[in-house]
Amino acid sequence: DKKAVKHLECGENICNFAARMASSEAYKIDLKALEEGQTVLEFDLDDAFFQSLEAAEVQHGCLHTTLAVNRIGDCFDLNFHTVGSVVVPCDLCLDDMDQPIVADQRMAVKLGDSYSEDDDLVTVAEEEGILDVAWYVYESIELNIPIKHVHAPGKCNPAMIRMLEEHSATRSSGSDDETTMDPRWEALSNLKLDE
Repeated sequence: DKKAVKHLECGENICNFAARMASSEAYKIDLKALEEGQTVLEFDLDDAFFQSLEAAEVQHGCLHTTLAVNRIGDCFDLNFHTVGSVVVPCDLCLDDMDQPIVADQRMAVKLGDSYSEDDDLVTVAEEEGILDVAWYVYESIELNIPIKHVHAPGKCNPAMIRMLEEHSATRSSGSDDETTMDPRWEALSNLKLDE
């Protein structure tokens, strides 16, 4: 009986791994197979996309990416445009919130001897010719998440906001350290500057 449960758990892990691998295959572009000129690719990004990236901080979202690839010989100009929303914690109440995302990114790629990345130029080994754009799409999304993300006024968790206000009031009323000034700074405040 325990062996059957163990086998089932192992099977579930294999299925999760297989699903992750299948979803990551969709973002691999065979550059050598692309025709000269422009090729447009469309990607729908959901929770499976974020969970397939092992180091991703964002785990939930619903976005659409349009990738326009312009090929001229062995050089490729990639233009990513992503629109949608990701789920991030609110900085005030810590509840999940939808953060709208509009991201544009440009990248140059060329075929060469071996794989390398220099600023906005990625070199892909010519014998392989495959470029995995999943991480580039993710980075573009993550870089467009604002540093401060807060619910719209009145949308935060009221219980958490009350706790925050109580703790903030207790902290500010319970210490006199904020009212006393360091004597060095006090001396500076007495200086009068000529205007």
